[in-house]
Amino acid sequence: MHGFSSAPAWAQPRFPTNPFTLGVASGDPVPDGVVLWTRLAPEPLAPDGAGGMPPYRLPVSWQVASDPEFRDVVRAGASPATPELGHSVHVEVSGLRPGRDYWYRFRAGQEVSPVGRTRTAPAVGSTTPIAFALASCQAWAGGRFAAYRTMATEDLDLVVHVGDYTYEGRDDETLAQFRVNHAKYKTSPDLQAAHAAFPFVVTFDDHEIENNWAGLVSQPDNEASNEIGRFTQLRANAFQAYYEHLPLRRPQRPSGPDMLLHRRVDYGRLASFHVLDTRQYRSDQLTEAFPGGPQHPGVNDPSRTLMGDAQERWLFDGLDRSSATWNVVAQQTIMAQVDYDAGPGVSVNHDQWDGYAVSRNRFLAHVEQSRPSNPVVVSGDWHSAWVNDLRLDFARPETEVLATELVGTSISSGCGWAAAVKAARPNNPHVKYLNPDRRGYTRVRVTEQAMTADYRVVTDATDSTGPAVTDSSWVVQSGHAGAVPA
Repeated sequence: MHGFSSAPAWAQPRFPTNPFTLGVASGDPVPDGVVLWTRLAPEPLAPDGAGGMPPYRLPVSWQVASDPEFRDVVRAGASPATPELGHSVHVEVSGLRPGRDYWYRFRAGQEVSPVGRTRTAPAVGSTTPIAFALASCQAWAGGRFAAYRTMATEDLDLVVHVGDYTYEGRDDETLAQFRVNHAKYKTSPDLQAAHAAFPFVVTFDDHEIENNWAGLVSQPDNEASNEIGRFTQLRANAFQAYYEHLPLRRPQRPSGPDMLLHRRVDYGRLASFHVLDTRQYRSDQLTEAFPGGPQHPGVNDPSRTLMGDAQERWLFDGLDRSSATWNVVAQQTIMAQVDYDAGPGVSVNHDQWDGYAVSRNRFLAHVEQSRPSNPVVVSGDWHSAWVNDLRLDFARPETEVLATELVGTSISSGCGWAAAVKAARPNNPHVKYLNPDRRGYTRVRVTEQAMTADYRVVTDATDSTGPAVTDSSWVVQSGHAGAVPA
């Protein structure tokens, strides 16, 4: 049972300092509710991963109001914070009204959390316009997340985060180590501000666990791969810490090394977000060449998979059943082919969909055959901004564009391979826009008629006083695959 704890109760909690050091967050909105999150951690970086909390369970009360002053409290309750889940709290609130702003807060003992704002999803048949931000790749070393400072001031319905929310420490292996790493990231005031402003819909990529992990296969240079079962335990620890620090619902709570992360989030009849997990079920990479290497013949092996058979069927079935005007496939790595070889050969990155060309071909063939309404793929991972046309045969630019791919740049992670990316541009005529030099996020506005993507960039990821400005804007018209300059 969710929330069960063998820990003794803490009857009258007294904290040395306010325990809400990691802020508050909301996520995965539905028309009548949302999940609310916080974690009690008076000493967030305590090396034992307990956040300065004693090994007791205690109730954390919460309130949801229709106004920021909490004059009109519409929902309230209490939820247990237990040591088994790092004293994190996940509250699934229901009974709210669709498409509305709400404010929420928590209380533990005499201490009160910061106030967060969230917004429910619109009603089932709604075609009201929405706006979301696409974010990914926020290395602590790259700066203190300046892009979030501007993002928090935008008028957004949600933030879609497609991975590399944290970057693992080289030796991170235990639950305590992953907890401390997540807590460190959460101490960023700008990241906290964005979470307190909008609901997030999140999925992981590799660095929340380990660079370039694939299924139950560790990367070759990691100690964990040298011992049977060691990476499986590392994965379980990383999954638990990820769940403990993000606003995820009960079905997403991991069971050991397994975590159900692919799911669908609907915004009325306007947009359906098909959120993928392209790490947990994938075949191992064929080669480690970086940023690219000669295309391995195995990329066309039909037994290889990026999504796993069950998730692939789930995606195709969801696209077939969708009545939404826009079908947004939120996932991790670049789907378009990126050929780094200026000559007749093909040189690709095998960690991206290029290393799983058979999976990409199945997806694009399904789009061609079943014609879901306005498929748009949103991606991250590559610390650079792209707008790509997706077609079944990238070597034949005269063939039909089946979907658009919007690749967001990183929040803070540097692109040390920017020169290689720029040099490859002429080999890839399906790439409409490319900027590997700036950090930021993508603001996407969606109406029944069009989807407009504004690539928002900061001058310096470490200077959170500098604003994010629009570098380039692209439009996808409903019924016409392929983006054009706004």
